[in-house]
Order: sequence, then structure tokens, then C-alpha cells
Amino acid sequence: MQLAFEQDDARQRIVGRFRLGAEYQGGSGFLHGGIIALLLDEVMSKATRFHSQTAVTAELRVEYKRPIRVNSDIVVEGFVTRRDGRQLYHEGEIRNEAGDLLARGEGRFVIIDRTKYRAQAQ
Repeated sequence: MQLAFEQDDARQRIVGRFRLGAEYQGGSGFLHGGIIALLLDEVMSKATRFHSQTAVTAELRVEYKRPIRVNSDIVVEGFVTRRDGRQLYHEGEIRNEAGDLLARGEGRFVIIDRTKYRAQAQ
């Protein structure tokens, strides 16, 4: 899955527009809940761009409001809600083209030292 997001500096949001096919369905023509969680995690993590920091997901909460049909156009948005030291709190939303809220998420992300993190991974 290749997801491309745009950075909306004026609104301080990360935005993606997608149409996901049947290969991402969970059942009966609807997107799998794990795919919905992935989209929200990804868009919220991209909101760290507004902090010019690298951060990793520490917590993720997803609220499924309505089923999302495969092959339907959706808009995924992520934004910053607050910061507390190294802790970043972001929210994300998935809406249909009519603007109806289909799913929302909240995430806590922890800022990491990219150089130190890479050294530990090797």
C-alpha cells in the first residue's frame, strides 16, 4: 500500500484522498478495521511534520463510526491537538466525500532522537 499525503500548512493538517479496493476488505464489501486503524495511525504520525521532529506511536485509539465501503472515495486528515514535552497528541478523521465522519482516532506519539534510534537498531 502506497499512501501519499499532502501538508496543508494553512489549516495545520495532513490530508490524504484515497479509494481502496476489495483487497482491503474485511467482509461484505467494507474496509477491514485494521486498514482503517492503519490509515489513522499513518495520517496522525505524519502530523509530526508540524513539529519538525521524528516520533513513534505509543498509543492509538480508534472509534469506528460507520462502515466504509471499498472503492469509495475517502478523505483522511490528521492534526496536532497538543504537546507535553516529548509527548505529542494527535487526532485523525476519515470522512466520505459528503463530509460524513466515518472513523476517528486519537494517538500519542513520543519524540525520539533519530540518530540514537538508528544506532540502537544496528
